[in-house]
Amino acid sequence: MSQITKNPFKYSDTNKRYHTYDYYLRHSLGEKCAKVTLDAGLSCPNIDGTRGVGGCIYCSGGSASRNCEGLASIREQYELGRAQISAKWERVKSFIPYLQAHTNTHTSVENLKKILDEVSGLEGAVMVDIATRADCLENEKIDLLNKLSEKMPVTLELGLQSAHDKTAELINRCHSFSELEEAMSRIRERAPRVKIAIHIINGLPKETREMMLETAHSVAKLSPDIIKIHLLHVIEGTPLAKMYKRGEYEPLSKEEYVSIVCDQLEILPEEMVIERVTGDGDRKTLIAPLWSLKKTIVINEIDKELYRRGSYQGKNRK
Repeated sequence: MSQITKNPFKYSDTNKRYHTYDYYLRHSLGEKCAKVTLDAGLSCPNIDGTRGVGGCIYCSGGSASRNCEGLASIREQYELGRAQISAKWERVKSFIPYLQAHTNTHTSVENLKKILDEVSGLEGAVMVDIATRADCLENEKIDLLNKLSEKMPVTLELGLQSAHDKTAELINRCHSFSELEEAMSRIRERAPRVKIAIHIINGLPKETREMMLETAHSVAKLSPDIIKIHLLHVIEGTPLAKMYKRGEYEPLSKEEYVSIVCDQLEILPEEMVIERVTGDGDRKTLIAPLWSLKKTIVINEIDKELYRRGSYQGKNRK
């Protein structure tokens, strides 16, 4: 009997024992889709002085698409990204414009409307995905997102990273857990159709395994629609890189990371979509951990560990 037929997890039609983003898209939109990452040319409040300066200690300047450098417009970025995806996967005909770089509601209401109008009108776009922070969501901006959600699906990604405020202070996050809770409450009240995704990072400085699991418990209580689980990467040119070189920070081993992610998956509700369980840093600038470059191997190890445990997402949910 195959792992698929023996799989006890109900939100899966493969060997995956967690609620994958691919499964979610296929069952909510009826087809396979692909994200196209975009840079709207915005900044962050903990970079430009609104809340702080310097950005998060691991940030090398924003998670912008590596394809969009030097391109003048969002449309140009989108068309290039769509062409590259289509060349790789011919059967993908639908796309999700993903405003990824920096904080994409950290702008005026007027400019945000202009950006949203443009991305929602891109050819082949079936959903809009917006990365932002809890402290950049005034009610007028949430109302714009609500109007857009009446026309097409919208996902709002909120970077939390850790539920522990002392960690947020250490990494120069410049907002608290309570601010995230408050923002989520207003989003649900004013824009109930908008899907909420939360980002967490494993391996942040001075965090123990227990603290990372506490973050998973806290996120589970918040009940976002989607979660992204990241590994902390040490990137050249960042304050974290200086800490690492001084011996003040030690990354997680692959074995530690896999075990922690599986523990977190067991805590998270089975209906919560797991969009990401790891990531790969830029080979040109990644300092550590180098094992993270083999993302497929890490994902496979997570699958194997859940199978070895006889476990699945939500098994230990209380």
